[in-house]
Order: sequence, then structure tokens, then C-alpha cells
Amino acid sequence: MTPERRARAATRSPWLMLAVATIGFAVNFWTWALISPLGPLYRTTGTLGALTESDVALMVAVPVVVGSLGRIVVGGLTDRFGGRVMFPIISGVTVVPILFLAFFALDSYPLLLVGGFFLGIAGTAFAVGVPFVNAWFPPDKRGLAIGIFGAGMGGTAISALTTVKLTDHLGAKAPFLITGAVLACYAAGSWLILRDAPGRVVPTTSLASRISANARLPITWQACLLYAVAFGGYVAFSVYLPAYLKTAHHLTPADAANRMAGFVVIAVIMRPVGGWLADKLGAIPVLATGFGVVVVCAGISAGTPPLHGVGTVAFLAMAAALGSGSGATFALIAQVTEPSRVGGVTGLVGAAGGLGGFVPPLIMGYVYGRTESYAIGLWLLSGTAVLALVLTLTVVRRTEPRKQESH
Repeated sequence: MTPERRARAATRSPWLMLAVATIGFAVNFWTWALISPLGPLYRTTGTLGALTESDVALMVAVPVVVGSLGRIVVGGLTDRFGGRVMFPIISGVTVVPILFLAFFALDSYPLLLVGGFFLGIAGTAFAVGVPFVNAWFPPDKRGLAIGIFGAGMGGTAISALTTVKLTDHLGAKAPFLITGAVLACYAAGSWLILRDAPGRVVPTTSLASRISANARLPITWQACLLYAVAFGGYVAFSVYLPAYLKTAHHLTPADAANRMAGFVVIAVIMRPVGGWLADKLGAIPVLATGFGVVVVCAGISAGTPPLHGVGTVAFLAMAAALGSGSGATFALIAQVTEPSRVGGVTGLVGAAGGLGGFVPPLIMGYVYGRTESYAIGLWLLSGTAVLALVLTLTVVRRTEPRKQESH
């Protein structure tokens, strides 16, 4: 960065940069989650032919794969080129699959899978925003700042609340055309407003060597496992909860989408709270508490309690726990990772979180197709949270002080 550009960047407010990045994350996540609310609707209406529960699970999970694995590369590219370049690129490129879906794929299951695959590009925006925001804030505020940015995952709530309604009232193309227009506007606006933080360190080694080096850091694989459970659990519920509520509790697609939005809102609110608490109390207590709540509430939910009582409380408590755990995980990364490596580590950890959300819907669909019960899937979630809790209280607890002392 030249002295002139550094001076101009220094005049930008970190909070303005955080706000614009968070908006971009929300818009991209809104796009990323477009297909999820439509899965149960397509199954009910028969628009795409006769779909099984596994067909719907695959359709809503495919964008998650690309959005997850793509973060590994996009995180490394963000370390190299900065968020000011990568945010407009990711947002602009995603407009292409949006238009493909709107005009070519809405009456074909195979084409919908193809479009959903490339729609996953929007999910990589997470790996752009974390290193971008991290560089703008001092260490004692990074947990809160990244937690606020992470609240952009509430874009999935926008999708849940609007997609089915727009489809019913304005036609099947409407949700896609509207998000495409919003993405295009954001791509242009972010190019004009965003600036990378002054003094940002640009890595000089190759992308492949940086990915390899970051993968060998102890904090990387530990955070990958924690985030696969915390954020993976959130993604799994946000993409599969409408189908689960429709099948297990016999709700309408619109009612199921509204309840899923409530789950998302709670998780979104708790993500910055988790980051803030991790700044104040340390990440370990926040993570341990969150995983403990998931252990109990997933076990309760396995019994399919009625939604008007214990069932709703259990799901909302899990939403709060998963949201706070996601925020605390990245507060931990920000505290113990060199700033020039945050993007690369974020890409790997974000990929693990996304993949953590890809597998459960497939398992739930497969198990339900053979047992007509979701209990096994929810007990598996409870057991996985037990393992994450043990990891947090043993290995991660021992690693955290050592890593902090090294900086």
C-alpha cells in the first residue's frame, strides 16, 4: 500500500468498515440460503416431480459444500488481496448462478442442483470478512467485532422470512431476481466504500504453501473441530429445520420457515454476545457452556416434545448455545493467530463449520427415510456435543495459554 492510500485508509472508521462488511455477509448469506425454504415447498407442490426426503436434503445441502470448501481458497486469497477486492468479486460473481436459477432451473431438479452448487460461492464471503474486520480492530475488541460481523449469518433469516412469501405472491423468479439486484448493488457499493486496514501485512508465499502451513497450526485443527459442531449445528438446523418441522410436527411450509427464522435470530443475536464474553471471560468457559447446553437440549428434542412447550424452549436454547459458541471460536482464533494468517486459518475453520452443516441434513434425511424418526439424528448431535465439550475442557484449554504466551 502506498503512503497516500495508507493515509486515506486511516481516515476510514473501523466501525464503518465493520458495518459494510456485515451487510455484505448478510446479503451473501441471504443468497446462500435461498434454496432451503423452497425444499419443502417443492416437495409439497410437485413442481420438480416426486421428491423423497433425501432428495430435499441433498438439494438444500449442496450450496453448503461449495460455500464451505471454497472458504479455504477464498480465505487465502483475502490474506493476499484484501477484503476491499474480494468482497465485490464474491458478491458480483454470485449474481451469475442467481440468474441461472431464476431463468433456467426452477422446473428441473438436476439444473437446480447445478445452480445450487455455484450458489455456494456466496457462502465463501465469511472467509473474506473475518480477516478484513480482524485487521481493523485491536486484540481486546476483536472477539466483539468478529462476533458482530458473524451476526451477518442472519441473512439466512431474511431468506426464511421472505423466500416462500415472495414465491407465493410474486412468482418463483422473484426471490432470485431481488437478491441478484441487491448483490449487484452491494458489489458496486463495497468497491467504493471499503478500504483495507492501514498496515495490513501482505503474505509473499504461495497460496498452497500458506494453506499447508496454516493447516499444521494446533489452533487450526482444534478450532475446526469446535466450529464444525457450533456453526455446523447452526447451519444444519437453518437448512433442515423447515423440512423437519413440516414432517415431524406437521407445520405448513410458511409456518416452518417462520419458526426457523426465530431459531436463526436467536443464534445471530448470541454470536456477538459470545464473542464479547470470550473477550471478557475467555473463550473456554463460553464454549464449554454452549456445548453443555447442546448436549442436554438435543437429547430433549430427540423425544419430539410438543412445540408449544418444551420443544420450542429446547430448540431456542440450542440456537443461543450454537450462536455463542460460534462467536467464541473466532474470538479464540483472533486472540492467538498472527493477523497475516487469520484469513487462511479462517478459511480452513470456516470450511469445517460449513461441512459440519452439510453432513447432518443428509444423515437426518437418510435415517428418517428408514425409521420415520428423527431421534437417532438428534441423539448423534448430543453425543457429538459431548465430544466437543471434552475437547474444549482438555486439549483446547491446555493450548490456549501457551499460544497466547507466544504472542
